[in-house]
Amino acid sequence: MKKLFTILLFSCTLSAFAQTDSTDVSEGKKNEVTHKYRVSFPYFIVTDPIGDPWNDRQNTQMIELHVKRNLDDKNIIGVKFATWRLFQPMGITWWDGLLDKLETGSEFYPGHVRETGIGISYQRMIWKGLFATVEVLPQLQTYMDLDGNKIGNGFKVYNSYHLGYHVSIGKKKRFFIEPQVHSQHWMFDNKAPAGFKELDDKWRRYFLFEPNIYIGVNF
Repeated sequence: MKKLFTILLFSCTLSAFAQTDSTDVSEGKKNEVTHKYRVSFPYFIVTDPIGDPWNDRQNTQMIELHVKRNLDDKNIIGVKFATWRLFQPMGITWWDGLLDKLETGSEFYPGHVRETGIGISYQRMIWKGLFATVEVLPQLQTYMDLDGNKIGNGFKVYNSYHLGYHVSIGKKKRFFIEPQVHSQHWMFDNKAPAGFKELDDKWRRYFLFEPNIYIGVNF
C-alpha cells in the first residue's frame, strides 16, 4: 500500500510537468504570471543549531535548493535537491523532549547518516499569499561511524507537507520570503546498521509542526 501511494503521488506530480496550456486566450490572460521561475532555499530552520562549526557533532550540514515553475497564478511545480547529515533519529518530536535530548545527547547515533536526494514538489496558492505544498524526496542513505568511515547504505522516501505565506519584496516583486510550518513522514527506512536501527525503532516515522523560513528570487 505504501509503495502504491508513493507511485500514485509521483505520477500525479509528474503529470503536472507534462501538461500543456489548453485554455483559451482570455483565460490565459487571466492566469498570466509576471515571473515564470523561482529559486529558493531555507534561511532558518528552528531544529537546526545556529552558529555551530560545519564539523560539529550536531551540525546537520544541510544544503537544500528548490527550482520551481509557475504554471499559472495558482499552481507551481518544482524540483527539490537536498542533502543533510543526521546525528539522531528524526522522529523525536517536540513533546518527546526534543530540545532536552539535543542538549544531553542521550539519543545520538553511534555516528551519522548522510541522506541525499532529488525530488518533486507541488505548491498551490490558496488565498492571497497563503499556500500549501507537498514534496516527495527519495533519498540515498550513507551510514558512517564517528570516525567518518562508511558502514552501510540505505534508502528512504521523505515526504513533507507545508502551510505557509508568500511575501513578495521589492517594486518588481523579484524577491520573496515564505515563513511556513511543515510536517513530514518517511517510508522504507529499514536498512540501518545495528546501533542506528535500535534508536530509529524507538521513535516515530514522522515529525510534526516544524517552523522555518525560506527566501528566494523570481526570474
